[in-house]
Amino acid sequence: MGRVFISAACVGKEAGKTDPGTVAIDTAHTREMILLRDLIVTELRARSLEVLAVPDDFSCQQTIAWINSRARQGDIALEIYAGVASSPAVRGASIFYIANNDERKINAELMLVALLRRLPQLPNRGVKPDTASSLGNLAFCRQVAIPSLVMQVGFLSNPEDLSLLQTRRRDFALGIVDGLVSWSRTADSASQPQPSYPAIDININGQKYVEQGILVNGNAYIPVDLVDRLRIDLLAKASQVRRLNYRRVVYVKAVELRDFHISVSWDSASRTVTLRSNSAICLGQIDQIMSRGYTSEVQLQIFLKSNNENALVQFPEIAKLYREEASIEGVNHDIAFCQMCLETGFLRFGGDIKPEQNNFAGLGTVGGGKEAASFESARIGVRAHIQHLKAYASLEPLVQEVVDPRFRFVTRGVAPLLSQLSGRWSADLDYGDKLVAMLKRLYESAGLM
Repeated sequence: MGRVFISAACVGKEAGKTDPGTVAIDTAHTREMILLRDLIVTELRARSLEVLAVPDDFSCQQTIAWINSRARQGDIALEIYAGVASSPAVRGASIFYIANNDERKINAELMLVALLRRLPQLPNRGVKPDTASSLGNLAFCRQVAIPSLVMQVGFLSNPEDLSLLQTRRRDFALGIVDGLVSWSRTADSASQPQPSYPAIDININGQKYVEQGILVNGNAYIPVDLVDRLRIDLLAKASQVRRLNYRRVVYVKAVELRDFHISVSWDSASRTVTLRSNSAICLGQIDQIMSRGYTSEVQLQIFLKSNNENALVQFPEIAKLYREEASIEGVNHDIAFCQMCLETGFLRFGGDIKPEQNNFAGLGTVGGGKEAASFESARIGVRAHIQHLKAYASLEPLVQEVVDPRFRFVTRGVAPLLSQLSGRWSADLDYGDKLVAMLKRLYESAGLM
């Protein structure tokens, strides 16, 4: 059998010290995951499996590089982490796999069933493609050279999940190990000494390219010659762009060309990877909250409906409201709209906020009450959201009368960029990155990048 790589999803070092990660209910993510990881390692070795634990002080990219430098055929990799949600009611376990990879989806189902067999009290949140994650894709699923999965074992922000994790940690470890053993056997039997990859079509700026690419573990790879034609200097970020030799042709991973301002999308029906190099927006400035938006009302509606076909039933004018209210205060309506999509799950809501509250950004009330804020109409709810963004991003006074209940509590102008909302608007330190990822999804949907 192959070896097992296990990562506790630590977040590297800051100022020479290991970052504890998100803190919730008097504990830290890093502590909880390391304790669980250590039990998993012990049990795997007791079952005579060779296991390699990723060092605790590694960042995400260091983790991936460490695994890839040691991985060999037949090995598998798992990253474990615990989520933190704005609502303490959110709980349960889920597993993310690389999108469009049926084999990895089966592996994920195997792992989740094994965990829940040991812990039937833990709600099943299902297996999900990494495109369903808040970041839009997961580097651990896409950049690790061997079969890999990301397991969310529960939510630290939920008292029941945290109690289970702390009182039945060994059951968590045993369930995960049961799944890893089964997955490892499957990976070992399925390993091929000479892989054969299916061909895919390539579309560049609206035209079909004469050569074809290949599909490797659900990832589109394109010939390096095409990269040269796009006038991309791979040497500028050579360590971050993966290359592959296949049948005497060098291929590069298409999705990693996004770092060079190339839009990359995939159409599974036609098995075509589409690349666009004529970005209509300035990528270096898309995270500025006080700026102009690029999308039309129709483009916003299409994006929202493509992610939730029922979204416009209850809020048919939501796109119009965001464009109008944001324009009045000088806020980028694209950013505000994407934040609404992230906070509400594309208007699915859930947790402790109901649609009838017209609260599209998780705004709280004054006085520390448990209930989230409520607004008399969708327009007023959108206006409160815009005003709260402006409070963080600008020192300018509001144009309209204040409706945001917590406007006066914000230190004005402290967060002009999306990245600076992390740890402020949300306790999630990746919150800004998730917003930027959502914004890029919108622009790709609209054909703007």
